[in-house]
Parts: sequence; structure tokens; C-alpha cells
Amino acid sequence: MNLQNGAPDNRHDLIRVTGARENNLKNVTVSIPKKRLTVFTGVSGSGKSSLVFDTIAAESQRQLNETFTSFVRHRLPHYGQPDVDSLDNLSVAIVVDQKRLGGNVRSTVGTVTDIYSLLRLLYSRVGRPFVGYSNAFSFNDPHGMCPKCEGLGTVAAIDLERLIDRQKSLNEGAIRFPTFRPGEWRWKRYVCSGLFDNDKKLGEYTDEEWDTLLYKTDMKLKHPGPGWPPTSKYEGVIPRFERSFLTKESEEAKTRYKEELDRIVTRGACPLCKGARLNQEVLGCRINGKSIADCTAMQISELAPVIRAIDAPVAATMVDAIVERLEHLISVGLGYLSLNRETSTLSGGESQRVKMVRHLGSSLTDITYIFDEPSIGLHPHDVHRLNSLMKRLRDKGNTVLVVEHDPDVIAIADHVIDMGPEAGAKGGRIVYEGDLASLAASGTLTGTYLGRRPRLKTPPRQPSGSLVIGPASLHNLKDVSVRIPQGVMTVVTGVAGSGKSTLINKVLPRHYPEAVFIDQGAIQGSKRSNPATYTGMLDPIRELFARANRVSPTLFSFNSNGACPECKGLGVTYTDLAFMDPIVSRCEGCQGRRFTVEVLGYTLRGKSIDEVLEMSVADARTFFGEETIRTILERLGDVGLDYITLGQPLNTLSGGERQRLKLAAELERSGQIYVFDEPTTGLHLSDVDRLIGLLNRLVDNGSTVIVIEHNLDVISQADWIVDLGPGAGQEGGTVIFEGVPEQLIKHPHSLTGHYLKQHLHGD
Repeated sequence: MNLQNGAPDNRHDLIRVTGARENNLKNVTVSIPKKRLTVFTGVSGSGKSSLVFDTIAAESQRQLNETFTSFVRHRLPHYGQPDVDSLDNLSVAIVVDQKRLGGNVRSTVGTVTDIYSLLRLLYSRVGRPFVGYSNAFSFNDPHGMCPKCEGLGTVAAIDLERLIDRQKSLNEGAIRFPTFRPGEWRWKRYVCSGLFDNDKKLGEYTDEEWDTLLYKTDMKLKHPGPGWPPTSKYEGVIPRFERSFLTKESEEAKTRYKEELDRIVTRGACPLCKGARLNQEVLGCRINGKSIADCTAMQISELAPVIRAIDAPVAATMVDAIVERLEHLISVGLGYLSLNRETSTLSGGESQRVKMVRHLGSSLTDITYIFDEPSIGLHPHDVHRLNSLMKRLRDKGNTVLVVEHDPDVIAIADHVIDMGPEAGAKGGRIVYEGDLASLAASGTLTGTYLGRRPRLKTPPRQPSGSLVIGPASLHNLKDVSVRIPQGVMTVVTGVAGSGKSTLINKVLPRHYPEAVFIDQGAIQGSKRSNPATYTGMLDPIRELFARANRVSPTLFSFNSNGACPECKGLGVTYTDLAFMDPIVSRCEGCQGRRFTVEVLGYTLRGKSIDEVLEMSVADARTFFGEETIRTILERLGDVGLDYITLGQPLNTLSGGERQRLKLAAELERSGQIYVFDEPTTGLHLSDVDRLIGLLNRLVDNGSTVIVIEHNLDVISQADWIVDLGPGAGQEGGTVIFEGVPEQLIKHPHSLTGHYLKQHLHGD
């Protein structure tokens, strides 16, 4: 250790960032303490992610990748070098983000956490009768998978009522599928068979005729009608349909007729394995009376004691490893999941917590763990569990960096870095760094809002009617029926896994298909789509340029005639260097401006088309006086998107930004049923007030607003609350409370009421 004046040299105890300019960062220089928990705060678009993810994480991962051989590097994610003068004392960074785990139908919570691999090993050693080694228990292995569903647990089922119209005859088109329509060759295989009265309604068929039409196969005809191929054998509609459209060999046909197939074909549990995915021999292997499929179907919180009870001496090590991982899942509030849950069905918050579990058992130290709003999707009751896990990672000798808005997470910070002062071009600076205690007195937006206490909305609005949902028993819902008042704002609350999303996102549309869902899902479009194209604003802008310069509007589209021919309107060119990072270069032809020299020479009020697309929403609002354009810009400002530029690619927007962009399109509509799923995601405390104002605006316009939310500020401003629970998974699925917020805080069994009362009064 170097000593100077008798004090330790702690230069290596800090991550030093010098001159960071990525995205909107303004030459940021900052020191971040290592082996501490640092929370990065600030409004949306202030530069938190640019500093933490696009600078620190990107450079750490880029340098780590450079230590591998060229063969390995070619197969790793490629990270470009961030725009920063220097980064010192970096350690290996592990990013635990909100990206959904995704995966195909063969990827489950059990497989992605490796718990299923341990279970397979356990059953191959302890299960009786012995059926084989661990691969025999894999539904992805031919030795273990169910032969009928090939390990998927489901099979395609044809909905006869949608395929066949019994009110029509064959000549009238009773078989409702394109290739079976009258005149088509598959239709001729039935009308030319000589087996049917082609003008007889199918509803009048005898049982034998019905069975022949649908199910008979490999049948040689004795007296076929004219037009029947001489050597052909008769095949019923169902086996022909399955062979033509539901087999592995029919991928091209599946793609061509996808829309029609989605209407007719559903997936149901495999009749052989009953959804267990494994073959009958494997399912017969048991431990304490339970098969491996019985275990994966159980709720994780119920499975843990079942595994713990396995006392065979040879199983001790495996049991300990499985139980440890199950307890980690329970500790992050995921005890309501089952190991057979497909990863593609997990939310972003659930995905992030599953990823977190992967690292809890690690004995590695001096790692930098980076979390992206880990409180998303968590009820206040579960946030303290999350906090304890992040503190455990820190206490093992790791550096923990957290981008977060939740006050309860900010409260555990050893160090806070607040970005701002505002968003976009007005952000990108550090407005405060230090301990939590001094943040409240700093005068920043974060400091100001941290100590605020909301008040309940009084009086709540009176409803104009009711939306009746249920009775519903989907997933964990227990015969639930609720009335959602119309013309007011209803907030649906409850811990993660209590049944909120099932009730509102799955059951509500069955009763009210006209409901408008404004979620955080990706907006259709490519890297060429941007806010100007999505909102329809670009068309009138192009018309203005065309009229001002007396040329065609198509010139002002980078997807059309006006695009730079070298970069095809992208503004950049890509050079593939095999195992090295691809080089993304500014296009030399247009200098990144995306249009031809001719188009860039045309101006509107002194600005070229590319300069207009580089404007922020706020700047564009002062530039355009035209009502059609200003109205759109004002709506974007109303939803807090003043800082994004008109030409920013949609695929660079966060989930919260996408949700607000969708909301902007709805602000002036009336009489709708709107459903929002956690709209505070990604919002700073100061922006939540604005969001509540927008939700109230929709209600004041005559709409019904339903919000699934954990944020206590939003809950406090509800006219009506539906609280589900009391717990998650099997412990949830019932309505704990329906009524006004004032009554919720008095409810003895509502976790939401308990935390709302604390939030209001600061208890």
C-alpha cells in the first residue's frame, strides 16, 4: 500500500469517470466509491443511463471482451467505445436489466435458473424406479420428452366451430379456410368424392357422414364422382388440415396463412402427458410420491419444503443446492412462480429479479453490479426484500450501482449521484453528489420531492355506471367478480403475483374488447421510425417544405426520393470487421444528415429538414406556428417528452417513453375505456404528478381510466381502488378490498392500505 503523510492511498477505491460526453452528457467528471451502494437519480432523460450503462458498463464489458480470443469475441455482444476521456479503476460489470428473458416455449424459470438441471440430477440419483440419467428427465431431450407433444406440453387443436359452418353445404363453402373454398383443389377432394350430397347442410349430416367428412383417412373410393384423381385415396378434413398446416414440414404454409390459422387453431394441454412435457416412463419415476413434473408445477414457496424433506444421504448436496436457489427466488418476491412457467410470460420486473438470483449464490467479489430500476413491478411490501439483496451483494465486497426513482430504494444508498437539472439538452450534468441526508436540502428536484407527503383525493368522483368483470378463475384468480366504476379513475393494487394483470389485462378484454391498452410494449416500426413519423407530424412538415420550395413532398422523406443514396437515409454506414466491433461511421456522403445535397439545400424559415428533425419537442414548439403540428407537439410536452427529438429512432426509447408516446395520441379522445399497466415506470417523482394530471384529464374528457399500479402517490389520487391478494400466487387471487382510498387505509388485512397509510403520514 502506498503511504503519503501516513494515510492510505485510496485512489483505487474509486471508479473515476473523466470527460463523459455520451448522448446528452456535458463533459461529466465524477468519482464513484467502490464496494458501496450508489444510487443514480434524476428526471427521465437527465443522463443517468448514459453515464451508468452507456459509459461505465459499456466500457467495462468492452475491455473484458478484448481479453478473449478473436474466435470467442466474434460470438460475444459487440460494444462500441464510449465518448469519454478516461475511465479508471473499472471492475468487471454485470448488468441486471429489465429486458424480458424471452426465449422460446422450451425455456422455463427452472431451466433459466439451472434449478431444473439440479432436479434432473436429483431424480436420476434418488427417484424410483430408475429410468435413466439426468438427460432422461429433460423435456428437450428425445429420451425424456413426451412423444406426442415433443416436450412442449401443448398440442395444436382445431376449433371445429370456427373451421366448419354447419349452416352451409359443401357447395356453399361450409369449410371456412382459403384452400377449402368452392373451386379450390382441396374442396374438390370432398365434392368429387361421391360420398356426400354436396347441397346438403352439414348440420343435417348423419353421425356417419360427419365422421367420414372429418376423420376418415386412407380410404379407397369405390364410386368417386367426375374430377376425382384416379389413384388418390380419401382423407378427411381434419387429418388433411393437420398434415398440410400443423406439421414441421408445413412451415411455409403456416407463414402464408398465419392470420387464418390463428383464428382456427388453438393450443391446449397435451392429452398424453397432460402438459407435463415428459414421457410416461419418466413421469412414473417418483421421490416421496412426487414426479419431477409434480415438483415443477408447484408454487416455488410450496416446493421448497417438499425438497427439504428429501432425506436420502446421497441427496444431501443436491437438496441443499436446490433449496438455496428456491429460497433466493422467494426472497426476491417470486415465490408465487412455478419452475414450469415459461420465461416468455415473465414481466420485465420479474425477469430482472430472476437474473438477480443467478448472482446471489456467487462467491465472486469486487464485481460491479448494475441495476436498472429494480423496484419496477414490486409492491412496497416487496421492496425491502429487494433492498436487503442489493445490500448483501455490496457486503460481499462488490460495487452496486442502481438507477432508480423509488424513494425506498434511494433510502438505502451509501452515496447518491443526482443528474439533471432537467431532461435532454437541459440535462447531462451532475447536480448533486453525496450522502442521502444532504440530498433533501440540496434544492434539486429529487431532493425536493423526496420529503413530500401526498393527500388523498377529496372528494372522489362519482361514477356514471359500472363495468362488470367475472366471475373469473383464470390462472390464480379464485372465482373473482368485480365492478369497475365508469367515468372515474380506478387503481388496481396488490403485491406482485396477486392477480392484477390477469384480471385486467386478460379477463377485462373478454368482457370489454373495446378497451384501449396503453402499455410499454415496443411500437411497431424500424430504426427509421421516429416520433415525427409515429405521431403523423412528419407529413404536414414535409408539405410545408414542399410548398416553400415548390418541389415534391417525397423529397423530404429519408425513406424515399430524398434519401442519401450512400447510407439509404440512415445517416450512418456499418462496416463489419468480423471478430472486431463493427465500425459505425457517419456517412461521408451526407455527413450524417440522411438526405441528398439537393434536399438539404431547401429550407423552411431558415432551417433544413435535417435541422428540424434534430429539434427537441420543446424547440419545435417555438418554431412551428401551424395548429396541426403545434397540437401534436403540445401533447408530447404534456406527457413529459419535451426533451426527445423529432427524429430520434423509436427503438432507442425506453418502455416508459414508449408508453407516454402512445398516451399523447389519446389525450383529446373521449368516452374510452383506458387501461394503463404501471405507467409510473421510469418516471421521476416530479413527473408522477404530471402523469396523475394526465390521467385525470382523460377522465374529465369523459373516459374511464383503469390503472395497475404500485406507486403510492398514484394510489392516493384514485377515485376507487380494487385491491387483490392477500399474497401472491396461490395465496392471492381474491379481492381484499373495493372502495375509496380513505377506507382502504383503515382495512386491517390490506398490505396496500398499510403502506399507503405510512406514506401519507410518514409513520
